[in-house]
Parts: sequence; structure tokens; C-alpha cells
Amino acid sequence: MARLAGKAVLITGGGSGIGLAAARLFLAEGAKVVITGRNKAKLEAAAEELHAPEDLFICRSDLSDPEQTAELIATATGWMGKIDILVANAGVNIKQRQFKDLTQASWRELMDGNLEAAFNCSHAILPQMRQRGEGLIIYVNSISGKRANPLGGIGYIAAKFGLRGLAMGLAAEEKPNGIRVTSIYPGEVNTPLLEKRPEAVSDERKAAMLQPEDVAASVLFVATLPAHVSIPEMVITPANAQYI
Repeated sequence: MARLAGKAVLITGGGSGIGLAAARLFLAEGAKVVITGRNKAKLEAAAEELHAPEDLFICRSDLSDPEQTAELIATATGWMGKIDILVANAGVNIKQRQFKDLTQASWRELMDGNLEAAFNCSHAILPQMRQRGEGLIIYVNSISGKRANPLGGIGYIAAKFGLRGLAMGLAAEEKPNGIRVTSIYPGEVNTPLLEKRPEAVSDERKAAMLQPEDVAASVLFVATLPAHVSIPEMVITPANAQYI
């Protein structure tokens, strides 16, 4: 039996990587899914790959823009009737990551793509969840939101630490409203974001990393738990990585 039949899910950053893998799993469990991202061509390619025309809708949106985000939530709600689950997965990074190389523009890009987008989406979606007295928000954060390893870059780290604070604060505020909030912190994942590493990543190293499907499985696990169960935080790393 499909575990998410009747559920409506919005996945940000759904055109590739973890978002695309999560969409595939949610569709297989009977959910209706909207995927969004800034690149329409990637969304269209994802939709063709997922091949679920009756249960999948794509909507291009720049979530750093509050107006576009509000339009997205209205469109997704109109198509699905509601949004039960938000998977806030969108994220960005840059090659010039060291603090000495950051500019006002690159700092703003990192804040917009990793923190502002999550805030705008949450802010637009929470009223309907409060009205229904239920809802689930899953933030796909990063190990950089818990550990300030210089590999991620200071701007990225700062944004992800901010996202952690947003999630923890929301979880406390919205608990009385029946809304659950989970943060997932993946270690290194083999996604297109690796293209933004300062140095090229070898195929051997990519193979040893988490794969998008691994993280998507953790997202699905959280989403399929009963309403009386909440997982505030989950850390998932490659088996060969140290978590200290």
C-alpha cells in the first residue's frame, strides 16, 4: 500500500540531485508532488525522467524573491489542493569560498540561496498548515550547518548555521499548531553542487560519498512517520567519514 497516498508535497531544488531523488520516492509512495527550481530546462528534464504526468507538476521559481515564492505556494496549493509536506532542499555554493575572496554580492548569493529561500518558502506555506493544525517541514541542511569545516566556505557555513536556527526556532513555535520540523544534515553528497568545489572531485571520491538516493531515503523515512513522532535532527554521513 502506498504510504503517502493523498499527501501533497512541495520539493524545492527538485530538478536534480537530492530533490529529484526525493521526488521519485514520494511519487512511488503515492504522493502528489510539485518540484521547483530556478532552471526551467532542468525541471522539464526531471519531469520527463520521472514520467508521472498525473501526479507531478513543475513550477519555476526564484525562492529568494518573496513575491515569486508566494506565487509558487499559491500555484502548488491550487494544483494539489493543499501542501502537507515541504521539503526545503534548495541550496547553492560558489567556488571562491574563502572569507578573503567573498564579496558583498557573493555573500548575498549564499544567503539568498541557502537561507532566504527557506525562510520565504516556510513563511508562505505555514498559514495553511496552521489552519489545518498539521504539517511537516523537512530542511535538507548540510553537515556545514553543524560543523564549520572550511571546505564548505564561511558564507555557506554561516547560511547553513542560520538555517539550523530557523528550523529549531520554528519547531518550538509551531509545535502547539501540530506542525513538525526536521533538519537533515548530510555529509558529502555526490550532486551537481560538487561542480562548485574550488578543485575538481575525482570519480573515486564521488563513489565513496553519499548518493542523492541515500539522502532522499532519509527524507522519505521522516515523511512516512506517524504524526505523533518527530525527529528534530538527523545526521547522515558516508561510512568512511569521521563525525567529530
